[in-house]
Amino acid sequence: MADTRILVVEDDVNLLATLKYNLQKDGYIVITAVDGTEAVETARKKKPDLIILDVMLPVMNGFEVCRILRKEMTVPIIMLTAKTEEMDKIVGLEIGADDYITKPFSMRELLARVRAMLRRTRMTVPGSTVNESVLRIRDLEIDPARHRASLGETILDLTPKEFDLLAFLARNKGFVFNREQLLEKVWGYDYAGDTRTVDVHIRWLRRKIETNPHQPEYLITVRGTGYKLEG
Repeated sequence: MADTRILVVEDDVNLLATLKYNLQKDGYIVITAVDGTEAVETARKKKPDLIILDVMLPVMNGFEVCRILRKEMTVPIIMLTAKTEEMDKIVGLEIGADDYITKPFSMRELLARVRAMLRRTRMTVPGSTVNESVLRIRDLEIDPARHRASLGETILDLTPKEFDLLAFLARNKGFVFNREQLLEKVWGYDYAGDTRTVDVHIRWLRRKIETNPHQPEYLITVRGTGYKLEG
């Protein structure tokens, strides 16, 4: 944890100071940015291990920042959204955010989300101590130890949470899981999001692994139950 860098992007200077203090107290190196352009430049230069990104930012909003960074890196992104703006959550997930937390929030909850996200990311990064065999399902190949997935000769550009979801379903090929089970198994027991999070990530995965996302051959919906990865 001593060398874990977190980029916090927030234009409210008081909240930014509070977040920085608590994250540093928890043992993280904290980098800050106060607008969208600075956030993109800082992320590119500093290569943080996790980004906490507010939606409402000057110069460039959090959605645009997320879109840009998601095309360039797979760093986990937690978005901060206004409590009344339900669409912010959906849009954030649609463009590649891994998690969201609504304002106002408790610092304890935020720190728990950060720890859970980093813990799950470390389990599958290159050099991980996890010695797990490569998973193969037809043309789909998933390498948990190297945190890499490919379809045929094409390396898949997956976010950390997309990879976690795909790897979990691959380990349990053919078994059907409902949304609540997937939230528990993939996002963790302390995740407080709603089940649409699962639907959004399934939709993103289908765009990346299916020839026709509207007629999936790998990620199958079992009507009234949930999802499975077909072998």
